[in-house]
Amino acid sequence: MQAAQSKQQPAGGSRAVQLDSFGGPEVLDVREVPAPQAGPGQVRVRVTAAGLNPMDWIMTADADTAARFGLTLPVGFGTDYAGVVDQVGDGVSGFAPGDRVFGGALSRAVADFVVVDASGKTAANEAHRTPHGVDDRTAATLTIAGRTAAAALAAIGPGPDDTLLIGGAGGGVGVFAVQLARISGARVIGTGSAASAGHLRALGAEPVAYGDGLADRVRALAPGGVTAAVDLHGVDTVHVARELGVPDSRICTVAAQVDGVTAANGANAAPGALEEIARLVAAGRLRVPVAASFPIEHIRRAAELQAGRHVRGKVVIDL
Repeated sequence: MQAAQSKQQPAGGSRAVQLDSFGGPEVLDVREVPAPQAGPGQVRVRVTAAGLNPMDWIMTADADTAARFGLTLPVGFGTDYAGVVDQVGDGVSGFAPGDRVFGGALSRAVADFVVVDASGKTAANEAHRTPHGVDDRTAATLTIAGRTAAAALAAIGPGPDDTLLIGGAGGGVGVFAVQLARISGARVIGTGSAASAGHLRALGAEPVAYGDGLADRVRALAPGGVTAAVDLHGVDTVHVARELGVPDSRICTVAAQVDGVTAANGANAAPGALEEIARLVAAGRLRVPVAASFPIEHIRRAAELQAGRHVRGKVVIDL
């Protein structure tokens, strides 16, 4: 696996990962670029860590997908970030240089600097204060996966009387979904590979192997029945949930569309959901395992690991 090449431009700029063509990790390069400047209503953040998510490489894989996100070449990479405010634009209140923040900067987070809207009203163009007790690597993993998990669970409303089946429970969104569901009081059964069983137990889920025969294995674990389901990977868990008698109104997907079933994404998360997740992390009630961290020069290796979809926890770029 080859590290990205750094293409030098005039001095006085900053590093950023950029793509000149759409594709996989092989098209990621570290460039020297002019440092962005905060305009009115904006803050500039000196990024210390950037978390990777599947959407990062999905939306830059081809021109049609990129267009749906409003992206054109050349384009940056990564959305989740954490760092320190170092420049405040006119009209901004509530932030000052030196404030620790985290949030989303759509397809431009893996860079020394990002400029975002200080109001935080738009997902993936936002800054939130990082609570005391949350380190920057962890803060850099919260935005996309945390929002997505919160939106998915809000669609089905798990509680103490529920047995919830989560498909793809060991992935980046599953880390949050399992723990948030457990905090709500629900019993959680999580699908994963046999090798991920210990990881799922540590999160609070009862592991069950995915694949043929899943419905029978779930019945054996929960003879009293499953009352709700979230499919974080595709549609297999949706079909199993229906086979187990779960009504469509209590099934949610995040990575596929199924007629009759609610599809959720991070942009649907309720106001304050992300801040609540950060508070739970700070209080020690929710943990985010960081599977691996890489320097920005190894962005290709990091993206290949994350895109393999078998990593247990989050992948973070250190800047």
